[in-house]
Amino acid sequence: MRVAVLGLVMAGWAGAALAQEVAVETGTIGDTKAVLHLHPFLTAEELATLRVVLSNKEAQALFIGAKKGFAAMAVNPDEGFIRGGKPVASAVALAEFDTPEAASAAAITDCAAVAKSKTPCVVVLEVEAK
Repeated sequence: MRVAVLGLVMAGWAGAALAQEVAVETGTIGDTKAVLHLHPFLTAEELATLRVVLSNKEAQALFIGAKKGFAAMAVNPDEGFIRGGKPVASAVALAEFDTPEAASAAAITDCAAVAKSKTPCVVVLEVEAK
């Protein structure tokens, strides 16, 4: 019985992981690569703003800073990225990490710390500067 329950739990986790996969758009400018995760909760305004980082060197520099490394932005799906024409407090972008995993984990942690919603924060943008 325990094996069957464990199997159902593991199957549920696998289904949840697959359900969380979203399409991406990528952009490369010089040695900087950006990945935008196209979560369905993102509005047209939010997508347009985030897409600037894919195609604009100055926007990428503002996002990642002057140093090389990895950056990530996390957003709470219930709160979004832009509301009333300005970024919400729980939309967190962090840079200067040694790995993409560290950047994503830190952005998600900081987003969750200030989000009003209990819905888990997700990464919407990743940037790598070489």
